[in-house]
Amino acid sequence: MMFSPVRWREDALEILDQTELPWKEVWRELRSWEDAAEAIRKMRVRGAPLIGIVAAYGLVLAVGEHQAGKEREVQFWQALEGLKGTRPTAVNLFHALERLRKVFERHRDSPGLRDLLLAEARAIHREEVQACRAMGRLGATLLPNRAKVVTICNTGALATGGYGTALGVVRAAWEEGKLSMVYPLETRPRLQGARLTAWELLREGIPFRLIADSAAGWLLVTEKIDAVLVGADRIARNGDTANKIGTYTLAVLARRHGVPFYVVAPTSTIDPSLPTGAGIPIEERDEGEVLSPYGMRFAPVGAPAWNPAFDVTPAELITAIITERGILWPPFSESMGSILS
Repeated sequence: MMFSPVRWREDALEILDQTELPWKEVWRELRSWEDAAEAIRKMRVRGAPLIGIVAAYGLVLAVGEHQAGKEREVQFWQALEGLKGTRPTAVNLFHALERLRKVFERHRDSPGLRDLLLAEARAIHREEVQACRAMGRLGATLLPNRAKVVTICNTGALATGGYGTALGVVRAAWEEGKLSMVYPLETRPRLQGARLTAWELLREGIPFRLIADSAAGWLLVTEKIDAVLVGADRIARNGDTANKIGTYTLAVLARRHGVPFYVVAPTSTIDPSLPTGAGIPIEERDEGEVLSPYGMRFAPVGAPAWNPAFDVTPAELITAIITERGILWPPFSESMGSILS
């Protein structure tokens, strides 16, 4: 397993606090499920796969080694509901919690319950990294030699527990000598592209040029871009995809300029219970993230703001969805069924 922003140490989970990057690398120790919930809510950890991983470890923290009976039951169910309420859009969170719930139900009276929950959380972590590597290899096959690609937000090791989804394709293409340049968008208002993707690319020596979100259209006019690569927080059964706000704009621009638009996400991001993206809950965050990003006020005092964290890209704008089980092509309702059955 390559670099990971989370690591289990004895009785605690250590996380790399992503709100501190790129200015400094701060590792924080989480010792309770409340600590894990706070880290998710405050975006100290973020990215759909990583949210699921941290939530899983959070449930492990909820079960004390010396708890038993009613106390253990109450604490576990309280933690389960508390962690469910941290971020509404990323479906990986709910998949991970459901896996640990099933372990708890089967082994609730076992003295080794905590170890069994920890083994399941570690399995989720390991499987997400393996899925990222598989997606990276598959995605790289779609890129030409000396490819130039555009990304949004952060979809690398920092978002997934290791390697990355859309940025995993970038990594794989770079390892195979196929990549020429990456253009990550800043990704306002929290600047995950500027702060986190740039940090990862610099760390690995992958060539990139950071651009403002509003420069994406002109980039597609002036440069020969071979693909737009994005991640996902939830994918409906018809292929409609929720991702970081601004992804829909990129998809429209890519269609206008004839650039392939690829969604890269593990199957844990697919929500087969939703027929279309209309049912995906869109998280709205505090307006202060827009008005005063990172404490720097740019808007006048008293100005209001709207701050949706995600948007939904219609399936008709998506060229293909790259998963660890294969590349899905339209119509997605059919291709998706083939890998989920």
